[in-house]
Amino acid sequence: MSAQIPIIVQKFGGSSVADVAGIRRVAAHVVATRRAGHRVVVVVSAMGKTTDSLVQLAHELTPTPDRRELDMLLTAGERIAMAILAMAIRDLGEPATSLTGSQCGIITNDAPGGARIVEVRPFRVQDALDAGQIVIVAGFQGVSWKKEVTTLGRGGSDTTAVALAAALSAEACEIYSDVDGVYSADPRKVPDARRLETLGHDEMLAMARAGAKVLGADAVAWARLHDVALYARASDGRPGETVVRLNPPADRPWIAAVTQRPHCALLNWRGDVPNLPSVLQASAVPPILSLSLPDQTLLLIGRDVADAVDPHFARLIDRLRALPDAQQHAPTLLEGTLVSIVGPAVGRECDLVSPFRDALAPFLTPQTPVLAHGLTLSCLLPPDQADAAVAALHAAFLGGAA
Repeated sequence: MSAQIPIIVQKFGGSSVADVAGIRRVAAHVVATRRAGHRVVVVVSAMGKTTDSLVQLAHELTPTPDRRELDMLLTAGERIAMAILAMAIRDLGEPATSLTGSQCGIITNDAPGGARIVEVRPFRVQDALDAGQIVIVAGFQGVSWKKEVTTLGRGGSDTTAVALAAALSAEACEIYSDVDGVYSADPRKVPDARRLETLGHDEMLAMARAGAKVLGADAVAWARLHDVALYARASDGRPGETVVRLNPPADRPWIAAVTQRPHCALLNWRGDVPNLPSVLQASAVPPILSLSLPDQTLLLIGRDVADAVDPHFARLIDRLRALPDAQQHAPTLLEGTLVSIVGPAVGRECDLVSPFRDALAPFLTPQTPVLAHGLTLSCLLPPDQADAAVAALHAAFLGGAA
C-alpha cells in the first residue's frame, strides 16, 4: 500500500536550518508535505556556518589538515542538523528517523574532499519509508568502497538529494534555499536580473559550471543522467520557482544567464602538451575546458571556492608548471574571474563573439581570449572588473542597465 504513495525528496540548505527558528520552520514544512499525502525524504546541510567553523578549527591546529580526517570532521555538521531536525519533526507529532550518507547507501569513489557517487543502495531509506517514517538524511557525504567516510564537494547536499530521488523513483526533487529560484544573474550584483521559470538540464549544468550558485554542478549532472526534474524554491515560502527538466519549452530565451566564477586559471601552451592528460587524470580538479589546437593547448580550471583549504588547485598548477615540456612550450598563466554568457544560442550563432567583445570592450585587450565551450562563451578578467563586466553583459544580452 505505502509503495503507491508518491515520494517527495526535499533538500534544505544551511541558511534554512541555521538556528532553532529555522529548524522549526523546516519541520513544519516537512510535516505539511507528509500530511498532504506524501512519503518524505529530507536532505539537510550543516547548520549555518558550521562547516566554515570546523574548517577554521582544523586550521588553527595545523596548516595542512589531513584530508581523511577533515572529511571525518566536516561530516559532523550534517549529522548534527539531521538529528536536530528529526527531533523537531517528532515534536510535531510525526515519526522521523535520521540517517547518515553511509547508512543511506551513498557509495562513492575514494577521493577525499571531492568524492563522486558511483552507486546508491537506499535499502534503509526504503525500509524506513515503508514503516511510515519521515527520513532525514545527512547531505554532502557518503562512504567509499574502502568503508571510508567521504565528502561530495561543492553542492554535495544537492547531489545527495538528486541521487536519492533517482534511486527511489521520487515524484519530485525540491531544492530549498534562501532564493526563490535561478536568476539570469546574481540579483545582489545585477538588480535587473530576473527569475528563470524553466531551464533544461544542459543549460543549468553549464550555468553551474560557470559559477551560478543555486544548484551544484554534480547534482545537475546526476539529474540529467537519470532524468530527475528539479524544483528550486525559497525555504521561507515565497512564491515562485525554477523548474529544471530534460525537455524545457522551445520558446525559452536563447541566452539564459550571465555568470561569474572566481578563482579560475587559464593556461596557454604553444603546441601540443603530451603529458597533460596524465596530470589531469591524477588531479582532483576537473578542467572546465581542455582544448588542443594545432598551434596551442588551452586549459581552463577553477578552484572549488566552497573549500578554501583545498590544496588540489595549487598542487595542480605546480604540477603543470613542472611538466618536462613546460619550458619548451612556454606556458602562460592567467588567473582571475571567469565571466560568461550561457544559453542554447552559444555554439549555434556564429556572430555572438563580436557582440560579446563589444559589450566587454572597456575590460578587454585585443589579446584577451574568448572561449566557447558547450553552451558557454567566456573570458577571464581581473576580479575587480568582474561585477561591472557581468552587468554590461546582462544589459547587452538580457536587457537592463549596465
